[in-house]
Amino acid sequence: MLNRTSFTAASVLAAMTLAACTSAPQATTPATPSSVSLQSHEWQLHKALNAQGTVDPQWQLPGTPQGPAPTVGLRFVDAQTVSVENLCNRMHGRYTLNGTNIQVERLASTLMACPNANLMALERKVGQWLPQARTWKIVGNANAPVLELQFDNGARWQLTGSPTYETLYGASERIFLEVAPQQMACSHPLMPNAKCLQVREVTYDAQGIKQGHGAWEAFYGAIEGYTHQDGVRNVLRLKRYTRSPVPADASKYLYVLDMTVESERVR
Repeated sequence: MLNRTSFTAASVLAAMTLAACTSAPQATTPATPSSVSLQSHEWQLHKALNAQGTVDPQWQLPGTPQGPAPTVGLRFVDAQTVSVENLCNRMHGRYTLNGTNIQVERLASTLMACPNANLMALERKVGQWLPQARTWKIVGNANAPVLELQFDNGARWQLTGSPTYETLYGASERIFLEVAPQQMACSHPLMPNAKCLQVREVTYDAQGIKQGHGAWEAFYGAIEGYTHQDGVRNVLRLKRYTRSPVPADASKYLYVLDMTVESERVR
């Protein structure tokens, strides 16, 4: 049986070209460069300030009865690529650094329809705004780093950092799981009527051609970034990280959604 612990957002692959809050503690001390870098952390927009230094509310959406509104997230995937997280689509583009100067090129995006018109509008603004970033610095300390971006017009973003999965667990391995449209009954010591995802591993060759699959089995826990909908069959590309040491009440592995490869509603 497969065990897992929770994860973050999935997207359908379809790259196309695309034409971004509340008060945060003031951070003025430079973070330790050896332990904190653009790539070592994921960055969540915490406060946006206009050129006059007052809070700019346009980058924060109101919450809903279902929960808080999503916040703009940035991840510097490598030394050349930055991606925008937590909105309707995933956006990415090239960036270059020259000391404290930063240049972000025009962003590309997946093309998922989003039922939230305000979220879509925010996404468009982020896509237009981020290439106007001109300087960057990381302040705070290694336990609470803050990335500050300054834009052409003098506006600033302050983004709080949290370590990436790679920073916490090291390199991942890639696996593919097919998730059945319906969950299955499974044994759980604290939940007498527990239901689990029903999954089977899928294999592909180097050219991306499907070669086969394993047997169906129960998948305990949750996949970070994946929310199951009954009646929908998915093939997921996952990153699997190995925990060390392994927590007493958790799986050896942490599964994180990397991409939804196939999605089909089954009647």
